[in-house]
Amino acid sequence: MITRDDVLAAERRIRGRVRRTPVMAVDPGTGDLWLKCEFLQLAGVFKTRGAFNRILAGLETGTLDPAKGVVAASGGNAGLANAYAAAQVGVAATVFVPETAPAVKVARLREYGATVRQVGQEYAEAYLAAIDFADAAGALFCHAYDQPEIAAGAGTIGEEILADVPDVDTIVVAVGGGGLFAGIAAAAEGRARVVAVEPTRIPTLHSALHAGEPVDVAVSGVAADALGARRIGTIAFDVAQRTRPVSVLVDDEAITAARTALWQDYRMAVEHGAAAAYAGLTSNAYQPAPGERVAVVICGANTDPATLA
Repeated sequence: MITRDDVLAAERRIRGRVRRTPVMAVDPGTGDLWLKCEFLQLAGVFKTRGAFNRILAGLETGTLDPAKGVVAASGGNAGLANAYAAAQVGVAATVFVPETAPAVKVARLREYGATVRQVGQEYAEAYLAAIDFADAAGALFCHAYDQPEIAAGAGTIGEEILADVPDVDTIVVAVGGGGLFAGIAAAAEGRARVVAVEPTRIPTLHSALHAGEPVDVAVSGVAADALGARRIGTIAFDVAQRTRPVSVLVDDEAITAARTALWQDYRMAVEHGAAAAYAGLTSNAYQPAPGERVAVVICGANTDPATLA
């Protein structure tokens, strides 16, 4: 379980290490919709916040031995965040990714100086290999989404939104394993509602809320490289039980259309996972009430620009 206090502690720890990304009014005339441009974050992904929080906390507490470094498992983005943060702090990083990870992400991991190991066809297989490696090597394991420091770091996005748009009613976020959702929901609790948007082909939170507990789901679809967790994290599920988000699903066609719209309308080159939250609005999966003030988190830019029309 995390609370806003954890998010505020993360905000203090990572200050000066990450970018405070801008909030863009889509239509300044009406003032009802904003895009939180987190795709402009260092390493191109919101997960850089949680990675710095986890690594710096590890150094503070002594749970991270700089000589042994950190290890992460990732569909790509968590690995990029941890590789970047580790390089900035001066510790080694080993990142396990599926064999299906996009080549653009694998190349950037190596550019950041990480040792990359490709294992299995999906995140869950890379995760098990990373756990084994961390145990054997004594490295600090940095989870992609289900650790308090990781989720609290992501929650600093919510703090920035509520500082920049203090009368916002609703924050819309994409959900994979749920670290981003958990952090923002904890930060926004009692101040704004959270809409959790998931691909219909990877409904981790939606299925857990229906079942009353985290359950495994199949992993497929255009956003699987970023939102491809097999089940919702325990932290995210606990926060969802406490805060009761609005949960909506969007199909691959809606995600692809939203990604294209972000490029054509605003020249935002983002990955499919980052476009999923925006698809929640453009597909009408979530329909704001008249005058409802909504902020959408656009959370990742690690994509191949050649795939944008």
